[in-house]
Amino acid sequence: MLKMQVIGNLGKDCVTNLVNGKNVINFNVAHTEKFRDAQGNQKEKTVWVDCAYWTDRTAIAPYLKKGTQVYAEGTPDIRTYQKTDGSQGVSLTLRVLNVQLLGSRGSNESGGNDSYSYGNAGNAAGVPSSGEMTAPVDDLPF
Repeated sequence: MLKMQVIGNLGKDCVTNLVNGKNVINFNVAHTEKFRDAQGNQKEKTVWVDCAYWTDRTAIAPYLKKGTQVYAEGTPDIRTYQKTDGSQGVSLTLRVLNVQLLGSRGSNESGGNDSYSYGNAGNAAGVPSSGEMTAPVDDLPF
C-alpha cells in the first residue's frame, strides 16, 4: 500500500460534486518548503496537490476555504491525459482517506489552535478520550 501525506494551505474553496451517486469533495493544497541552493541563497518551492475526498460526510466542506491549513492523507492516484499540443501529460492526485483542519490564517490571532478530524482515522466508537479517563484501564487490547 502506498500512503501519501500533505500539510499545506488550500489554494481555493473546495467544490462538492455528485458523481455516479457518490459525493466527492475536490480541493487543492499548496505545500511550500524552504531550502538553500548551492550558493547558500534561501529559496522556496511550492508543490500543488490536487485532492479528491470521496465521502458521504460532506459536513467538512463549508470549512475547506481558501487559506485554511489542512493535513490530508490517502493514496496517490496517477493520471495520464492528452495535452492540447498532443503530448502526454501526467498529474498526481491524492485520493483522501482522512482530512484534518489545522486552522486558517486568521485563527492564530485569537490564540486558538483548533483541530478537527474527518475520515477513517480517529477514536474508535465507545473509547473515551484521554481527558475522560479517570482510572487506569486493566484490559489492554494487546
